[in-house]
Amino acid sequence: MKTVSKNVRKYRKLAGLTQEQLAVDIEMSYDYLRRFESQHGREGLSLMSLYKISVVLGVSMDKFFEKEE
Repeated sequence: MKTVSKNVRKYRKLAGLTQEQLAVDIEMSYDYLRRFESQHGREGLSLMSLYKISVVLGVSMDKFFEKEE
């Protein structure tokens, strides 16, 4: 989940969205999304939430699982 949380943050920033904006767009609490990103995924995230994030950010879900080289 650490890789997923880093990539969610990366693609959110590339899209120019704040955590608050993304949370509203995917109908999730801002605090939960903030904890997911800042605690490197320890908070966990459902596949449905990850799917919603991928739709809003225009990124395929597999991109969230790619490790940095």
